[in-house]
Amino acid sequence: MNILRQLDRNAERWLLLVFYVMLVVTMAVEVLRRELFSYSSIWGEEIVRYSFIYLAWVGAAAAVKERAHIRIDVLLHYLGPRPKAVFYIFGDLVMFVVALVALYWSFETVLVSAKYGSVTDGLRISKVWFLAAVPVGFTLMIFRLVQSFLRDFRSLRDGTPVYEGDKLFD
Repeated sequence: MNILRQLDRNAERWLLLVFYVMLVVTMAVEVLRRELFSYSSIWGEEIVRYSFIYLAWVGAAAAVKERAHIRIDVLLHYLGPRPKAVFYIFGDLVMFVVALVALYWSFETVLVSAKYGSVTDGLRISKVWFLAAVPVGFTLMIFRLVQSFLRDFRSLRDGTPVYEGDKLFD
């Protein structure tokens, strides 16, 4: 149970750390190779590109979890806890529908790539592993949105303040 709690709390952070370190280390190695040896590899560029793609999609899921995505909440400051919870639930419902549609279409792309056996130019491995970043990101978003629904419904039921995430500016 403790492992599941840790995964729930930190899964996106750990994934973001892995992809960020992979991106930075590969980029640093490639810059050194280019400057010192006047040689660079195509696989280094691909690793950086695909690490960045995974970083973006996992980061989007982390933003949904922490309610760190961009929003205009000027009017929400004047609402009580229950109306505010209703607005957040509505926003999450809209995002949930968009995520389901996007998950369907992104999974379609992965299936087409798998069907035709497309590979990357430099690494020569299946593009499915890299195209899967989009459905993985949307799946994580959907999971975090379900958690958000449950949290907001509890706030609505109890009349407690809704979770608004950490503020960047106050």
